[in-house]
Amino acid sequence: MFFELRSYPVLPGKMDDWVKFMDEEIIPYQMSKGMCIPGSFVDEENYRYVWFRRFTDEAERDRLYAAVYDEDIWTMDMRPRVGEHIDHDGVVVSILRATPRSFMR
Repeated sequence: MFFELRSYPVLPGKMDDWVKFMDEEIIPYQMSKGMCIPGSFVDEENYRYVWFRRFTDEAERDRLYAAVYDEDIWTMDMRPRVGEHIDHDGVVVSILRATPRSFMR
């Protein structure tokens, strides 16, 4: 199992709208496709949105990416709106593997 930690710089004045979009549309959509999304957060000091997803293995990640990102609802509706809220150049994605004593294993 591993986690994908995603950190997005949100455009000025867009945080409230972004959080609403994530909470009401993106996260429910991705979860309906099978994504496990244990948490999302606002980093108020750095004006970033941080969230993470959990995957069993790379094969599951590939399958879920296809299920989410290859659909018209994502490509034609959600993805264009993402660009209205975040600075894609500052996105950071990290792959994290829990240590043996981690509570999140």
